[in-house]
Amino acid sequence: MGVSYKKLWKLLIDKDMKKKELAIAANISTYTINRLNRGENVNTDTLVSICKVLDCTFDDIMELVPDEIIESQKINNKTKRRLING
Repeated sequence: MGVSYKKLWKLLIDKDMKKKELAIAANISTYTINRLNRGENVNTDTLVSICKVLDCTFDDIMELVPDEIIESQKINNKTKRRLING
């Protein structure tokens, strides 16, 4: 099983908040935001800080998904980057 943070990105859109604004408000680095964006592991304290800023729970910002879906998303993201970057 892997972790997906799609719920976090949707919540930011719903709250009209940019990732950089979240980083500042939660006192986390842009590197950590990038790790979340790539679906990589971050520590629990980081997730708690995000939840405090957004007034939500872990269930509101992340979910467990099967490894097959995580791998499929990584492949799709690599393909998108290649298309964008030429």
